[in-house]
Amino acid sequence: MSRKQLHTTDIIWIVLMLLTLFSYTVGKLGLSGELAVFLLLLVSLIKGIFIIRDFMGLRGVSLIWRILMYGWLWTVISVIAITYSISL
Repeated sequence: MSRKQLHTTDIIWIVLMLLTLFSYTVGKLGLSGELAVFLLLLVSLIKGIFIIRDFMGLRGVSLIWRILMYGWLWTVISVIAITYSISL
């Protein structure tokens, strides 16, 4: 692993940890409502993209694998958002 790759991975890991800390803080403060749900889903989407692309190593794989993984991520996020919207 080259020094640049290690550095990029470290930065991505730090970003993921900060996003996790943000999600924890939203929960700890008891924030709720549509804005909180939107922000948490956005954080989950961003974290999922980082994990799929960088930690699972799917950045340079064939299109079908990327479609499957990103499609799964979008499907889960969309179902949660739709379910929340219906429950209002």
